[in-house]
Amino acid sequence: MSSKSSLRTLLGIAFGTLFGVSIAITHGVLAEREAPMADAAGNAGIPVQDLQTFVEVLTRVQDGYVEEVSDTELLEHAIRGMLSGLDPHSAYLDAQEFEDITASTQGQFGGLGIEVQMQDGLVRVVAPIDDTPAARAGIQPGDLVVKIDDTNVKGMTLTEAVRRMRGEPGTDIELTIAREGEAQPVVVEIERAIIKVSSVKSRPLTDDIGYLRVSTFTNNTGKNLVEEVGKLRDALDGEMRGMVLDLRNNPGGVLNAAVDVSGAFLESGDVVSIRGRAEGQRRNFSADAGDILDGMPMVVLVNGGSASASEIVAGALQDHRRAVIVGSKTFGKGSVQTILPLSNEGAVKLTTARYYTPDGRSIQAEGIDPDIELQSFKLERVAGGLSVREADLDNRLSNGQKDSEQQDGARDEAVKAAEGDDEDGKDDGGKGEDGKLKSLDQIAEADFGLYEAIIVLRGLIVSDRHRADD
Repeated sequence: MSSKSSLRTLLGIAFGTLFGVSIAITHGVLAEREAPMADAAGNAGIPVQDLQTFVEVLTRVQDGYVEEVSDTELLEHAIRGMLSGLDPHSAYLDAQEFEDITASTQGQFGGLGIEVQMQDGLVRVVAPIDDTPAARAGIQPGDLVVKIDDTNVKGMTLTEAVRRMRGEPGTDIELTIAREGEAQPVVVEIERAIIKVSSVKSRPLTDDIGYLRVSTFTNNTGKNLVEEVGKLRDALDGEMRGMVLDLRNNPGGVLNAAVDVSGAFLESGDVVSIRGRAEGQRRNFSADAGDILDGMPMVVLVNGGSASASEIVAGALQDHRRAVIVGSKTFGKGSVQTILPLSNEGAVKLTTARYYTPDGRSIQAEGIDPDIELQSFKLERVAGGLSVREADLDNRLSNGQKDSEQQDGARDEAVKAAEGDDEDGKDDGGKGEDGKLKSLDQIAEADFGLYEAIIVLRGLIVSDRHRADD
């Protein structure tokens, strides 16, 4: 018996069985005089006519397509189409794809280091992951991938596009990008690599403010975050009075990691709830670890590349009034995907619920609005520095209470403290990327959003001190 006839026979048996089951169900429904015939959506019966159409289409493709296509390939295409047609995040994963996605949540995987989704038939970059080939090549949130090497993305499924972007470490790939603000497509060449994600990094920003960067949420993120906070306290000799949590361009990851991170800064209360169609798909996640910062003022930085788990953290800390959210509106991915393994060693990634913040806000397609919104721009240094103050002018009028030498000495000491030098010119233990703490001017020039976060945090620290004094 040929492959085509065997598949038709199998489908015919399945169709006949379903048709018989449908008749039995219909008969049972009619027998129950008090039961409704069917709901408005027709969910009481099996869609026999639609199944018949499916078999008919399959037969037409087998008989008439220009090239012979295997039964396995046709059925896989049908499954992929069924899932991708639901929403941008539901998908069928074959055995290799299932293995890849499992590796990515463990913190190591191969590829370029970008989180992507489909948009209008093109691949949209949600965010590049820190310290990956994509980030180093300048890939930005919102970029649309229109070509992979010489192949147009239009018409590909997301799975096909991701598969093309993956490859052997050390090999090159060329992406053609459509970017907002650019008149012509941008061509970016990237060398593939094994992506090892260090999801949490920390460093002192000033002599009393710590900085935590969470680039993605993996199974170990919660544990690593607690360790990094301990390192910050040690680096600042127990003088830390505030912290900036940077979630910009963090595409999300594991739900439990988002709960762990949120719970690390909350004494108690809900972190997030998920609500699906079925009663069993409704669940609340609560904080139970206690606040590792003991109520210390916090600022959370977000932007349009902050998605999913990042939005859970930002929403939880915002609703509990635990932190001030600074930046721009987040991405708005507020849906839950469940990985359901299959007998063929593949899996179904299925959207099963929506996320809700502790106050009951749905994140889906709305995102998190920051408490303080920042426009996206870059501050550049001009001759003479970022700003000029009265004290910097030649032949200035003295204070009248302190002589100019005292003022100059105090200002010099402040600069030394900001840069991490003691009076002997040695590093005092605060470590930026070059071993020193940056001055506020240097931070403003390199990262204006971070500079604004520090200014906001300074105000919170002062307010916190006044409350303590009262």
